[in-house]
Parts: sequence; structure tokens; C-alpha cells
Amino acid sequence: MAISLSVVLLLAIIMVVLIRGGSLKAGPAIVAVLFGFFLASTGMADDIQRFLNSIAETINSIQF
Repeated sequence: MAISLSVVLLLAIIMVVLIRGGSLKAGPAIVAVLFGFFLASTGMADDIQRFLNSIAETINSIQF
């Protein structure tokens, strides 16, 4: 839960920066948000969540 919340927060910050910088207009941003919203209700949501969890675990296991 903590990982998914921080990912959502990070993506929201990136989207705001892109909108304010002029790289992303409001229309495409709304489409991207709606796409993510509707994608979350499909059968692919579990596979995407597992993929993101495996990436997070891999990054967490890297030793510096």
C-alpha cells in the first residue's frame, strides 16, 4: 500500500510539472488520468500491480 501510494504521488507530481512546463496540455493529461482509472478496473490491473511490485522489490534488494 505504501509503495502504490508513493507511486501515485510521484506520478501526480511529474504530471503537474509537465503541465506547468508546457510539455503536457490539460486535455491529454485528463485523457491519461481517465485511461489509468479505467485500466485499473480491467483484468490487467493485477498483472500490472505484480509487475510494479517486482520492480520495487528488485530496486529494494540492490545493495550499494
